[in-house]
Amino acid sequence: MKRNVPGPHAAAAGRRLSRHRGARAVFSRLACLPVPARGPDLARLLAAVNNQRDALGEPPWHGPVTERTLGAASLAAVLAARAKRAEPERAALRAAIRYSLGQLAEKVPGRTVEVRVPPFAAVQCVPGPRHTRGTPPNVVETDPLTWLDLATGQLRWEAAVAAGRVRASGQRADLRGYLPLFPEAG
Repeated sequence: MKRNVPGPHAAAAGRRLSRHRGARAVFSRLACLPVPARGPDLARLLAAVNNQRDALGEPPWHGPVTERTLGAASLAAVLAARAKRAEPERAALRAAIRYSLGQLAEKVPGRTVEVRVPPFAAVQCVPGPRHTRGTPPNVVETDPLTWLDLATGQLRWEAAVAAGRVRASGQRADLRGYLPLFPEAG
């Protein structure tokens, strides 16, 4: 019977293994630490607003440079582009969507309904029971331009659902009581 005798490389393999175990332990401790939310890139938001304003022949933004003001400015710039039947700049559209969804989450806090506007953003809102794993039971999903039409009152909730422009699933996935967010913009 042959015995399992360690060869000359066994010691080096043991050291490598212990090094990996130590790294794994450190990594598992670090993986439990909370990661702070990434804040807005104000320079990127300002560039998005200015690019959209430039495409419309308007002067650059000279107002305050905060997340809220630049979000509102991007929404205004995108709406101005749509009023002129021009295609909104992608970065400005993304900023307008994120701003408007942030306003929805602020106006209607909660975690019962997930509102998705792919590919730009999603938020959870509406008070009530919350989900913790997997696909939420109450989901609203639409495209960016339909979302802006709903948020500004240019499109009614019932009409959007009936036309198939909004997909709403779940008992609480009805946002008609919370829209429009910006009736003065419509």
